[in-house]
Amino acid sequence: MLKGQDIVVLLKLVGINDEQPSFARLGVELVMSPSEVHKAIRRATASGLVQVEAIRGSHIKRPNRTALLEFLVHGLKYVFPAERGTETRGVPTGLFAEDLKQLVSRHRAPIPVWPWAEGTVRGLALEPLYRTAPAAALNDPALHQLLALCDAIRDGRARDRSVAVDELSRRLGSEVE
Repeated sequence: MLKGQDIVVLLKLVGINDEQPSFARLGVELVMSPSEVHKAIRRATASGLVQVEAIRGSHIKRPNRTALLEFLVHGLKYVFPAERGTETRGVPTGLFAEDLKQLVSRHRAPIPVWPWAEGTVRGLALEPLYRTAPAAALNDPALHQLLALCDAIRDGRARDRSVAVDELSRRLGSEVE
């Protein structure tokens, strides 16, 4: 059974491209233990969201971008439904994250935020896919944007979801079926 942290790990791997980082390095960058990263990749492999390729004697694990996009678009909001909370300080998410704001022509208040003590914005709490996602996202803008697009699918209105799906399709280099 997939866990929220599995999606965080997969989205991190999407941004890494050809490199095969160690579990320890991924753990540091995602603020997870190496064993959590290993288990996440094992679950994602079992579910078909990771492909194992034999390259130069090594087994390289890469996200299956087509399957991942299909899952994010059609299953994410059912498996990991948005959990909203009260107004708090945090990190902007959804289509209100940095570098995604230009995708929407209107702004609603309060905006969705991941609760985080070091956050710079006040908004309506939206629980992240994994508890350390805000810390990992603050250290990796590309990961932040991918996670925020997922939150737009989990929590957004129909138009926000449509914009997020189009942007995720572009970033994953895949088409939604």
